[in-house]
Amino acid sequence: MSSGDDRVRGAFAGLAIGDAAGWPAARHRWALLAPWTRRLGRELDAFAEEHRVTALPVPFALNQPVAALGIGPSDDAEWLAWTARTLEEDRRAAFAALDDTVRARISVRTALDNLARGLDPPASGHDNPHYFDDAAAVRAVAFGAASPGDPEAAARRARADAEVTNAGDGVHGAAAMASAVAVAVAGGSAVDAVDAGLAALPCGTAIRQAALDALDAPGDAFAVVPALDAAVQDHVYSYGVAAAQTVPVALALTNASAGDLTRAVPAAACLASLADSAPALTGALTGALTGYAALPEPWRASTRVLAGCCLPDLAGADLIAIADGVAERSGARTEGKQ
Repeated sequence: MSSGDDRVRGAFAGLAIGDAAGWPAARHRWALLAPWTRRLGRELDAFAEEHRVTALPVPFALNQPVAALGIGPSDDAEWLAWTARTLEEDRRAAFAALDDTVRARISVRTALDNLARGLDPPASGHDNPHYFDDAAAVRAVAFGAASPGDPEAAARRARADAEVTNAGDGVHGAAAMASAVAVAVAGGSAVDAVDAGLAALPCGTAIRQAALDALDAPGDAFAVVPALDAAVQDHVYSYGVAAAQTVPVALALTNASAGDLTRAVPAAACLASLADSAPALTGALTGALTGYAALPEPWRASTRVLAGCCLPDLAGADLIAIADGVAERSGARTEGKQ
């Protein structure tokens, strides 16, 4: 296996590892169990609130098989796999072909409704209450992996995809992730990848300023967590998936860890409010830099097979086989290209 193949695999596996490491993964995978388990969970939450109980309920199976609640990838890994499988398709057509069984971010769900009403991109992403979220940034990892050494091309493709579901910082975040991954899978360093991501963020945007603030935070990957919390998170909004928060965190932790996934992803998971995607985005960048072969084998094994909790057609799919297909089509076997 060439270095380029290994880094593409690393980007996909790294995203899946980060996805699995964040606490929301178990909540997403809980959707594979009977609805009454989640209803009981909500009732236990209400009981704790009413009676001042500090023991908080976690996803549980009771008398059902527990496999779905084991450590494993969830929504981010599945949307990355779907994007990788549809890379060569017209982006509007790819989204329009999705059926009602999918689970998705608010931006994607709204965009699907917009497309069904005949609204085309970029309006489908702009006329959207979650135009700013990071759904497209997750998908952008596929475009970066498919464009090794060409961050500009990766950013163009990611923007075209992002405009279906997002606008503004939601699109800029996707371009930044694609650019950074494109440099990383081609053999670039952590500094090279972060610089490429930052270059894709236009001056005067909230996401660029947040990235600059995050990169200014001192310390290594774990030590920098409190500073990132203070610099990036506002703790005001009810959903922690704003691209202007999660993408800067991914860039900052990639920089602070020198591209080491085993240091960066645990730190990202400590930012609980951003744990739905910041660990996954961080894992994609650092996984591409670390390479698949150097990732911890137990994590590779636990995150390789998709559960189908958000895209049921992907249940049982092999994420690394999908990554290999991207590498083969993109010519990522050109070692050391930058």
